[in-house]
Amino acid sequence: MSAPKPADAVNEAAAALREAARTGVPCPPVRTLLPEGDVEAAYAVQSLHVERSLADGRRLVGRKIGLTSPAVQRQLGVGRPDFGALFADMAVPEGQPIAPGRLLQPKVEAEVALVLGTDLPHHDPTVADLLRATAFALPALEIVDSRIADWDIGIVDTVADNASCGLYVLGGTPVPLDRVDLRGVRMTLTKNGGTVSRGTGADCLGSPLTAALWLASTLAGLGDPLKAGDLVLTGALGPMAVAAEGDEFTAHIEGLGTVSTAFASATTQGARA
Repeated sequence: MSAPKPADAVNEAAAALREAARTGVPCPPVRTLLPEGDVEAAYAVQSLHVERSLADGRRLVGRKIGLTSPAVQRQLGVGRPDFGALFADMAVPEGQPIAPGRLLQPKVEAEVALVLGTDLPHHDPTVADLLRATAFALPALEIVDSRIADWDIGIVDTVADNASCGLYVLGGTPVPLDRVDLRGVRMTLTKNGGTVSRGTGADCLGSPLTAALWLASTLAGLGDPLKAGDLVLTGALGPMAVAAEGDEFTAHIEGLGTVSTAFASATTQGARA
């Protein structure tokens, strides 16, 4: 039997991830379906996901950056971050519990979110370009998720799986960049009142601004630049924490404030119904 053609492999991987999301049953790693180490093929899978999501009426509102930690990059054997697409229906308002079963294998991480006020079309954006283009920053929680069973992922798996995107929660008080040093901010993430993660802005590729510059340059090079109004989740400031029903998380990011979320339990959900 001949090896599958790249296009066939891309479609097969996309179908496996889509079925996992539909059924709530994680699938085996899709790296076994794609050419070994082929990150370009993995992004082709992600592009199919974005195209089908848009065709289904979902609204694209920005991008997330992943693999911003040197330790995680070493773990996956890569030397660069990755990115995924953010849709409006992935946003969870503060105070609204996340329903049981909405995610497969959730983990929570604290991040700096940027919201752009103007386009970033240049292939070689500068820090000055980014500072002028950013309307404000917010504290954020990204709830990452994997459609791959047991989080058995490599770089090809996570890129194909939309950079392991799940949901996100944004704080409600915008902060202009001239009022905060994003490289120096300190982050504390608590789970049910106990600290589970700490970090600083410098732990995110040296600075959340560095991560955002990488994304802006990469997307401009692909002909799909960041635009005014786009949301950018710049990457984790510290280790992620596993989430389960009934858990409550709060992140405090110095200079940006706090942001919280909670995972409803099936018992609580049933009582409310």
